[in-house]
Amino acid sequence: MGLITPWNFPIGMIAKKLSAALAAGCPSVIKPSAKTPLTMLAFFHLLEQIGLPKGLVNLVLGQASVIGDTLCEDPRVAMISFTGSTEVGKDLIRKTADQVKRLTLELGGNAPFIVFEDADLDHAADQLMANKFRGGGQTCVCANRVYVHRSIADNFAEKVVARVRKLQVGDGLQPETDIGPLIDRAGYQKVKRHLDDALANGAERLCGAEPPPLEQEWGAFFPPTVVRGVKQGMIVTCEETFGPLVPLIEFDNEEEVLAWSNDTEFGLASYFFTRDEQRAHRVIDRLAFAHTGYNTGQGPTPEAPFGGIKQSGYGREGGHEGLYEFVEAQTVPRAG
Repeated sequence: MGLITPWNFPIGMIAKKLSAALAAGCPSVIKPSAKTPLTMLAFFHLLEQIGLPKGLVNLVLGQASVIGDTLCEDPRVAMISFTGSTEVGKDLIRKTADQVKRLTLELGGNAPFIVFEDADLDHAADQLMANKFRGGGQTCVCANRVYVHRSIADNFAEKVVARVRKLQVGDGLQPETDIGPLIDRAGYQKVKRHLDDALANGAERLCGAEPPPLEQEWGAFFPPTVVRGVKQGMIVTCEETFGPLVPLIEFDNEEEVLAWSNDTEFGLASYFFTRDEQRAHRVIDRLAFAHTGYNTGQGPTPEAPFGGIKQSGYGREGGHEGLYEFVEAQTVPRAG
């Protein structure tokens, strides 16, 4: 099995993939992100201490394209489990098509976070903070589009801004730090592009310092920012931001916000907040996302299956379903 992991959860991702592979008795070749190789080296040092059979778990570091092509082309690799961008996922599909190789793909997201007029606003604001700013906003399940009913938009914006202003940006090894740097300068540029586009098209910055130009910004520390007056169709609503930018988008009714939420090629995670249980069942049924948080911003848990639909991929990790990705069902009729 080929296990390809991203940089943003270098231990968590391999733990989910490798635990299922080991439970199924599958030898694995692990290719971590070149941006976070040291975490995987430390992990393998621990694996050496538990006495796994030689060759059961293997680590390969190096150029992603060369390793990826080898995993795709070698017929001894029966399955590839990949977490990363939709673009790379599509490339893996193309490169494994001739062998009809099995793939499990957890790809990009564009998560809506919906706050209805009857929601507990303090709870919703707290959940947004925990969800959006985990890892500096660099996760595929982070709220990317925050839809707020127009009647409570002022109140909710005040609550979010008050919380964001308390965040401390700095060295992640220091206990007072809430937000560390983005992974690299390309990530910094993307967040700034989303912010600049929103402001240029009429959005208002409620909090967050002006991000300095890259030539002046050492370390890609992007200031946590909240903008209001974002409109459907701005870049921040169409692309995954992957950073500490909160775009507030006002809506007028349930039909409108569900249409906007589903207006994406991605189908990974979504969240909504309401006290109306009948509305909740309607919303759950109509949101086209494989993970839907009801009055919570929590992401996947190990005991539950997690993955995407549409261009967020296919296959599952976690739960019994995650184990099934590494096994094949065999039917054996027997007469007599």
